Amino acid sequence: MGKIERKAVVNMYRDHVNSGFAKLTELMQVPLQVTSNGCYVYDEAGEKYLDCGGYGVFLLGHSHPRIIDRIKQQLDKAALSNKLLINPEMGKAAKSLVEITPEGLDYVLFLNSGTEAVEAGLKIARLNNRSTIISTKQGFHGKTLGALSATGRREFQEPFKPLLPDVYHVSYGSLIELEKTLRNHQANAVVILEPIQGEGGVNIPPQGYFHGVRELCDKYEALLIIDEIQTGLGRLGDWWGINQEGIVPDMLLTGKILSGGVIPVSAVLANERVFEPLNKNPLLHTSTYSGNPLAMVAVQETIRVIQEEELILKAKKIGERFQKFFGEILKEKKVGLADIRGRGLLWGFEFENSGLSGRFMMGLLKKKIIVSTSLNSNKVVRITPPAILEDQQIEYIENSVKVVINQIANISVKI
Repeated sequence: MGKIERKAVVNMYRDHVNSGFAKLTELMQVPLQVTSNGCYVYDEAGEKYLDCGGYGVFLLGHSHPRIIDRIKQQLDKAALSNKLLINPEMGKAAKSLVEITPEGLDYVLFLNSGTEAVEAGLKIARLNNRSTIISTKQGFHGKTLGALSATGRREFQEPFKPLLPDVYHVSYGSLIELEKTLRNHQANAVVILEPIQGEGGVNIPPQGYFHGVRELCDKYEALLIIDEIQTGLGRLGDWWGINQEGIVPDMLLTGKILSGGVIPVSAVLANERVFEPLNKNPLLHTSTYSGNPLAMVAVQETIRVIQEEELILKAKKIGERFQKFFGEILKEKKVGLADIRGRGLLWGFEFENSGLSGRFMMGLLKKKIIVSTSLNSNKVVRITPPAILEDQQIEYIENSVKVVINQIANISVKI
């Protein structure tokens, strides 16, 4: 593969996939992703890139051999399931997932993507007579119609209005605003929140916020959905972001890491009371590919790998190291850099404007490090590395981040 092939692929994107995206890739001179393995992805020229992006999916790196082998074994047996017969792998996957979640979330509905999990969660809330949705400004829950209604960014919402009615967005971290809104919709509301806002720019709430949210939901008879699609399964150095405060939601949403970054899958976990309408009528919410055997064995093996390779502990330790290193950078008060914040292996670098955040992202790409934008905050670049990083790779990330931030500061001073 070479430059001719890349040009041909870009032309196919322009003609048949998305012309706007094709223009952007040409402007940024983004390479092709040809293969991936462990912490790295490889382009058409064989150059390797340390993947600290992927929107939080690759905590286990790329193509973890145990998960790939398990899927291959299942592929020889049955790739998809006949919905009339019992799928044994779904039962095993559900049990494995329940065993690592807060007590009481005993029922699992498997789906294919994060936004589907949000849709299902909101539908389950409606089955429990909670039709008013309360979410947060800058919160991100997906782009399908119901999930988009809960997502807190007007730029994504405006072209698709009218969205769902009776949706209210309050300030993230504000119990006062939440209570005011709940008081006006007693016994009719569902609250959906992220433990840390990912796409919102890695926004961290004050300590005790989720205890207060749980108490308010109980007081006003609201259901509580915690969206752990990006933060769960070890990303923050714990199984779940809410474990830090020890609360139990009525529903918990998960995805991204759930298959080890190999195959699309997501899930809604719910307590028995909330899930009862679906227990009575399992056909109220179904999906052809949900719970397919390939995804279900991936879920089982992913949980085992996280446990047996102690990836949560590794994520916590790397996160503590980053916290110290990034904190030192922040103390230097570099021109153009507004803040660095995060926990575990979810970090956000906020700059004074989107131009500088773009420079940071492209500067790291030149260093062969892939990072992610933040869909709800164009000033923030996210670093979401895998938990399998070795010391040499961690040092390379730290040094590269410091070099690029210094370059941005020097350019800003000259301007």
